[in-house]
Amino acid sequence: MLSHPVYIERATASFQSAENGFVFAEPDYKVWIKNANMRRRMSRMVRMGVATGMECLDGITEPIDAILTATGYGCLTDTEIFMNSFLDTDEQQPSPSSFIQSTFNTIGAQLAILTDNHQYNNTYVHRGFSFESALADAISLLAEGDARKVLAGATDEMTPTLNTLLGRMGNWKHYAPGEGAAFFLLSSTPPEQTPAIIIQDIEMITGDYTKEELQHLADNFIAKHGIQTAKFISPDSYKCFCGEYPTSTSFALWMACKAPELFKTGLPIVICNSFLKNHSFILLRSTL
Repeated sequence: MLSHPVYIERATASFQSAENGFVFAEPDYKVWIKNANMRRRMSRMVRMGVATGMECLDGITEPIDAILTATGYGCLTDTEIFMNSFLDTDEQQPSPSSFIQSTFNTIGAQLAILTDNHQYNNTYVHRGFSFESALADAISLLAEGDARKVLAGATDEMTPTLNTLLGRMGNWKHYAPGEGAAFFLLSSTPPEQTPAIIIQDIEMITGDYTKEELQHLADNFIAKHGIQTAKFISPDSYKCFCGEYPTSTSFALWMACKAPELFKTGLPIVICNSFLKNHSFILLRSTL
């Protein structure tokens, strides 16, 4: 349980509203990454994450005390290029540039370079718990007074190779393969605009559970806060738009920020996610 409220001041994502919900839409890279040489060297995933993060910071004049990024798989395209170069050169002279671009913290590092930020910068790579871990770190920094504003986000991409491999393993039985980027500017003080969305708590559980057992765990989660009834946003409610990928909860949180009607009943919102045997709950409430 959080001892201090954490407010979502801004939310951006590589999606946009559509007639029947939301659809994937890559940012305008030229707007957010103006250096053409830098833009050209970036892989599609890095461009997507950096542009989404820069959009979230657009017009912000106050200092950002931390940049936290998350990814379940990392920069797969660059990783594949680097590994293929091993084969092509018989492990003699692989290209170092693709290796440098394939590291997990590339997006966080590029955001720091573009914003001239020298503060705390960390990347979480915990598969289905990646975004939740970054969010938990951001919340701790804000709650403990080590930061006033934190940029936190997640990015994952789908490549043909990953699509084929995970398809063989049966990962697309329930949802189509997905990808996306979402970033959030979190603050320890209420934003000027109202209503504000507050992150109240996060819980992560590992195990093989049935839907009934997960619902029981979710009920116990809200009961800790003295809540008897809440609106649960199940994976079926948002993965029909974004697809399946390790950090899809970042899309679900962005969707909740863009759909204030979800809070009109006055009930708290619980975002539920299951990725393989990783399960998480994010408790939200609104000042509406």
